[in-house]
Amino acid sequence: MTHIPQHIVLFPDGNRRWAKEKNLNIQQGYLKGKDKFNDFLLWCKNRGVRIVTVFGFSSENWKRPQDQVDFLMHLFGKYLGEGIDEFNKEGVRVQVIGQREKLSSSLKKVIEKVEGETLQNKKMHLNLAVSYGGKWDIINAVKKIIEEKIPIKNINEEMFENYLSTSGLPSPDLIIRAGGEMRLSNFVLWQAAYSELYFSPKLWPDFTEQDLDLAFNEFDKRARRFGK
Repeated sequence: MTHIPQHIVLFPDGNRRWAKEKNLNIQQGYLKGKDKFNDFLLWCKNRGVRIVTVFGFSSENWKRPQDQVDFLMHLFGKYLGEGIDEFNKEGVRVQVIGQREKLSSSLKKVIEKVEGETLQNKKMHLNLAVSYGGKWDIINAVKKIIEEKIPIKNINEEMFENYLSTSGLPSPDLIIRAGGEMRLSNFVLWQAAYSELYFSPKLWPDFTEQDLDLAFNEFDKRARRFGK
């Protein structure tokens, strides 16, 4: 391939539907999805991807049944806490983006630990979005700018991006959504302005390395004009 996307956004969608199809409980679907994401991260790293931003839990997902929310929060803590050695081995820096104030104190401690211990890793950057919403990200940036009393004449797109959760990172090149849905679901709305979109019909636990290559091949064929 001529062009490898440097920043990929992933929607690992369809874990609950997959579990239902297999007559499994929802928790088993989430666990299968977590294992698949471990594979996905390595597939991307081996192909030269530098940044992966993954839709973990949206600001709207708090409306789901409490047992599902509790399990997901437990899963995030377990994934991050137990993954530190592997992140360091693979050179992955981990950052959690979103409304951290809504998370439990125990999960926040795990996040602080994994972010601190992987800070110097340079081979790949993983953004895990937890309690994140694209509209929240934009509004939060506006609030910071107002609080800092930035003069209106100094406000432009480049400056504004420094106040988003993804500050310092390039915009996504490719957005991959598994599960058959075709929407952005209030995720990285500003950042996705000129991203290429790829929708896979596969439910996330069924997503394979070959499916990733299909997405990459499609990306490679597209001419990115950025409005020109």
